Amino acid sequence: MILETLDLKKYFAGKQILKGISLAIKRGEIFGIVGPDGAGKTTFIRSVLGLYRPDGGSVSLFGGAGSEYPKSRVGYVPQQFSLNADMTVWENIALFSRLYGLPEALWAARAEKLLDMVWLGDFKNRLADSLSGGMKQKLALICGVIHEPEALFLDEPTTGVDPVSRREFWQMLYRLNRAGLTVAIATPYMDEVELCTRAAFFNQGQIRLVGAPAELLALYPYKLFAVRADNLRLILRRTLDLPVRAAYLQGTRLHVALDGESGLPALEEALAAAGLGAFAITPVRPTLDDLFSFAAGLPGPAGPGIGRAADLAPAAASSGGAP
Repeated sequence: MILETLDLKKYFAGKQILKGISLAIKRGEIFGIVGPDGAGKTTFIRSVLGLYRPDGGSVSLFGGAGSEYPKSRVGYVPQQFSLNADMTVWENIALFSRLYGLPEALWAARAEKLLDMVWLGDFKNRLADSLSGGMKQKLALICGVIHEPEALFLDEPTTGVDPVSRREFWQMLYRLNRAGLTVAIATPYMDEVELCTRAAFFNQGQIRLVGAPAELLALYPYKLFAVRADNLRLILRRTLDLPVRAAYLQGTRLHVALDGESGLPALEEALAAAGLGAFAITPVRPTLDDLFSFAAGLPGPAGPGIGRAADLAPAAASSGGAP
């Protein structure tokens, strides 16, 4: 096991940010730490790496207590670009390599290979400040793995990055993972969750759901329908008075969750009676976006019913699950 936390808590200025996080990440996984802004993702990563001192619970990295582990075994890519903007790509890599005490012949060979892997080989003499956002994150990734750690923690590394650079970034993560690197990545993007072995959905400092993407989708409890019309926002307001489980805009459609197909005629009749004009309602399969829209409203682990991660995915929540 790479990481195990039990009832992890963290407070800032009297406000509880982490509310008892229990989680396990197995060796060899690409583990997603997912949730909206303010969910506790960054605080969790910094707490398990020893950058913050937890206010309760326990952390075990590589079987050690808290932050008592060789720092060379872990790589970290923070949310904000934190490399030296006035140094070149090569100089930044050299600085990190020397901080880890790597011989020049060793790190230089690794750097050349990593730069070619992310198509930065022609930019090694360019100042970091002049790189695009995607290039900066690739450089940060190289600096995070130049010492060949066993586990890499990344905090929203692709936020604000263009789609091509995001795809290339994930290609590099997969190549590193196949070579034996365990990856824990915080992300607000549901499409990136699909690329993970498993994921934990954070909201308001708690874990709502844990599992592999397919396992998570199987937890969605309602029948989902897509409404297409020219006046979706008006229809959305109308659904507030209807017996629907959830209704929210999803791109150019309105997604409406019902207990079952038996509720569909009542929805159609109500919308027609409201004089909302032409509309079409079709059944759709839930996506991870739908699941997490649903999960965000669940009670936390201490609350009743379906909201408890341990109830929904007991194997994943307790033991780390199977890759």
